[in-house]
Amino acid sequence: MRIRFTKMQGAGNDFVVLDETQGLLGLTPAQYRFMADRHFGVGADQILSVRSSSNADVDFAYVIHNSDGGEVENCGNGARCFVRFVREQGLTDKTTVKVQVHGGVIALSELPDGSVLVDMGPPIFALPQVPFDSSKAQAMEGSSDLLWQLSLREQESVDVAVLSMGNPHAVMRVEDVASAPVALWGPLIENHAAFPKRVNAGFLQVLSRSVVKLRVYERGAGETLACGTGACAAVVAGIQQGWLEHKVQVHTHGGILTIEWQGAGASVLMSGPATTVFTGEMEIPE
Repeated sequence: MRIRFTKMQGAGNDFVVLDETQGLLGLTPAQYRFMADRHFGVGADQILSVRSSSNADVDFAYVIHNSDGGEVENCGNGARCFVRFVREQGLTDKTTVKVQVHGGVIALSELPDGSVLVDMGPPIFALPQVPFDSSKAQAMEGSSDLLWQLSLREQESVDVAVLSMGNPHAVMRVEDVASAPVALWGPLIENHAAFPKRVNAGFLQVLSRSVVKLRVYERGAGETLACGTGACAAVVAGIQQGWLEHKVQVHTHGGILTIEWQGAGASVLMSGPATTVFTGEMEIPE
C-alpha cells in the first residue's frame, strides 16, 4: 500500500499526518508502528488521522495513534498541527474549526501571528473518568481526590496529581527536571495498576508563579520533546495546589507553550507553534 503523508511538529512533538477525508485507509496497529519507526518508517511520536465528521456541526474527526500502534484519546500538540494541516491542504478556509475527539469536541484556531490556539475543554477530576482505580493508591490527606501516593517498587513511592485532559495524566512536582528520574519512574508510573488504561507521567518544576519547566513520559511513546495535554494537566494541577497563576509559560525540551485556565468549569486554553516539516509518499507493508 502506497500512501501520502505530511510530517509536522509542534514544539518538537512530531507527527505523521494522514488525510482520510475521502476514505479510511484501514491501517493496522503494525502499520502505524511501521510509519512511526525512526529507522524503517517516517518517524513520529504519533500518527494523526484527519477524517470526515458524521456530525453536521463539527468540521472534522481527529484520530490519534501512538508510536506503539495503540489508539489514544487526545493530543494537544497534534491538535495544533491538525488545524495547520487542514488549512494548508485546502480542506477548509476557516480559521477556527471544531474537531471530534474521543472525549467530545475541541475548537482549534489559527491566530494572526501564526501560532495556534486550542480550546482543550475543562479538565476532568472525576476518578472513574480519568480512569483511576483509587484502591491501588493511597489518598493524600485533604487533597479532594487530586493527590495520590503511588508505590513504585520496593520502598519507592511518588506523590502525583491525577486528572484527565481527555487522556489520563499523573503530575508530580520535582526540584529539577534536568535530574528527575524520568527514564526510571516514567514507565513505572505509566503502567501502574491504578491506571487501567495506563497514564502519561509529568515531571513539573515550578520556576515562578507564571513559568514552569516540564518533561513528560508519554503513554505508548516514552519521553517526548513536548506534550500538549501534559502541559495543560501540569498547569491545572499547579493552579489547584496554589503554586501557579491562571496563565503560565511551560518550557519543554522542544519549545514553549502557553497554558491558561481560569478555574473550575472553565476550558483550558493552549497556544504554541505548529510547523509542517515535509510531505511525501511511502510504501506500507501489508
